[in-house]
Amino acid sequence: MWRMARPRMPLLSRDRIVEAAGALVDAEGLEAVSTRRLAAALGVSGPSLYNHFRTKDEILDAVADAVSARVDLSMFEPAAARGWRDALHDWAHSYRDALSDHPNIVPVLARGPGRRPAGLRLADAVFGAMTAAGWPPAQATRIGALMRYFILGSAVGSFAGGFVDDEAAYDPSDYPHLGQAHLLAEHRREVDDGAFDTGLAALLDGLALQYEALTARTPGAAAAAPGPCDPDPGQAPRA
Repeated sequence: MWRMARPRMPLLSRDRIVEAAGALVDAEGLEAVSTRRLAAALGVSGPSLYNHFRTKDEILDAVADAVSARVDLSMFEPAAARGWRDALHDWAHSYRDALSDHPNIVPVLARGPGRRPAGLRLADAVFGAMTAAGWPPAQATRIGALMRYFILGSAVGSFAGGFVDDEAAYDPSDYPHLGQAHLLAEHRREVDDGAFDTGLAALLDGLALQYEALTARTPGAAAAAPGPCDPDPGQAPRA
């Protein structure tokens, strides 16, 4: 009886390709991803990749969606019973944590969810929670966009890391207020995390004022949604 020899490498799959592409993006950036590099990393021929992805852009979309899939959305579920503000706060931190490990993929995510399933689930969860809390659909859309701009922007680069640790670079005659700038890089995590928390609090405080004004004008807006994420049978979801 003939027996099939086991392949020396695991069979090629979408997951293996995405994992290898993600490692390349993390290590060297988006431009490092090519069929040649991926095929070499996976120990396969270049054309075999096209059985799973038609283009490089499709591969990068899949890498981006794998990152989106790591974002916690449980705070938007009705069972979580979280207010809209607390839900946005916790989601923003989960989103930033996912991006901080993979900053090189942020430019792809910044294009929007497109047809990516995890990205669309993310948009759907935020929009659904905001409308269920009583936000008008148009404003719920703006809130989703606003939060995405803020979170993705925070992941593009480090503010503190942009300053060199050379005191001589900040001549007081030229930069009289940057006498301590050379210390910023040393405290990068503290500065960047503090900036994110400050900005997030400012955004949520501003939205809370708008929400108070909304509910004062239309008291039924909040009463119509006893739970922060309860579905509104009269409102169709919008992306």
